[in-house]
Amino acid sequence: MDFRRKKGREEPEINLIPFIDVLLVILIFLMVTTTYSKYTELQISLPKAQAVPMADRVKELRVLVDSEGEYAINNRRIAYENPLQLARELRIVAPADPRGKDPILVIAADGHAPHQRVVNVMEAARLAGMERLTFATQSDVHR
Repeated sequence: MDFRRKKGREEPEINLIPFIDVLLVILIFLMVTTTYSKYTELQISLPKAQAVPMADRVKELRVLVDSEGEYAINNRRIAYENPLQLARELRIVAPADPRGKDPILVIAADGHAPHQRVVNVMEAARLAGMERLTFATQSDVHR
């Protein structure tokens, strides 16, 4: 017979002080790194335009280059031989401007078109004396 007094088992308890310390550190970290909706930015006031709107639109000459490297000027296919021949075609098709300004040459090249084909159009524009040149792009709708 065992007459010793049995010690009662103590129930384990969770010490909450380290848990609270960790949560306070996380809370402080989140408060410090949070970005607010009001940003500090430059305060500028843009000038107001007082100009008369342009009455007529700037003339454009569109040169299309498809993925196979074929050319079209203002949606009319042309056979390419060399940049000089392409320059003659550009001068023939170029719209006449009463003010004597050259039209803007818009190069609309397919993304898969050979690079040399686009360079050929730029060389033809230089040979034709067209100094106003731009590239047509398309915005990415799937952002």
